[in-house]
Amino acid sequence: MNLTTRVNRRTAALLGAAAVGALLAPLAPGAQAAPAPAAKAPAVRAAAPGFLAPADLPPAPRTAWTGGRVTAGMPEWSPFCLEDVLPPKGGATWHRRFGTDLDTWAVQVSVTAPNTADARRLAAAGERAVAGCAADWLRRTPGGTASWADHGRLAVEEGAHVYGVHTSVPDADSGVHLVGVGRDGRTVTFVQWARMGDLTDAPVAAFERTTAKAVGKLH
Repeated sequence: MNLTTRVNRRTAALLGAAAVGALLAPLAPGAQAAPAPAAKAPAVRAAAPGFLAPADLPPAPRTAWTGGRVTAGMPEWSPFCLEDVLPPKGGATWHRRFGTDLDTWAVQVSVTAPNTADARRLAAAGERAVAGCAADWLRRTPGGTASWADHGRLAVEEGAHVYGVHTSVPDADSGVHLVGVGRDGRTVTFVQWARMGDLTDAPVAAFERTTAKAVGKLH
């Protein structure tokens, strides 16, 4: 059962080319020196979209949220239900993880696709993956139980969708995940909240506000 997500930090390298000085040999009379090769401009790092702050997450009773740095690339482990969707082909990806002192954690992954059509396809693939996640998990987990809930769409930018997924195996704690998928132009964001419990323990209304903030902060 996937109740924790381990995340490491990957640092994007910015590569630049240095101009190379040319040594000019003596020229024959009337010959002209060839122009020195132009220096290449340094590669430009794509700007990260806006991310959630710890205070934007659903309140965690008896503890407070902390947030890691916005980091280029994917977390070490893709968020639950999205393993076959993330990382996407093409585009630029960033993530930020959040945690508490108790059994609650969250992660946000945002992808800026090459174009709007690719972003639309990525968001749709994410929604399909989460909607089918409980059934897929059951097929892979003999003896387990799972359920899901479609909490509906949110009217923010190009739209967002929130789902709940609960999984459990015998003689072990059960876990509940809330997943939000939203898009603003070429950028798609995936927000996941998780803790021990079942669907009745999930703060759906607060997470819907979190998802709307996540999409609203992208640009």
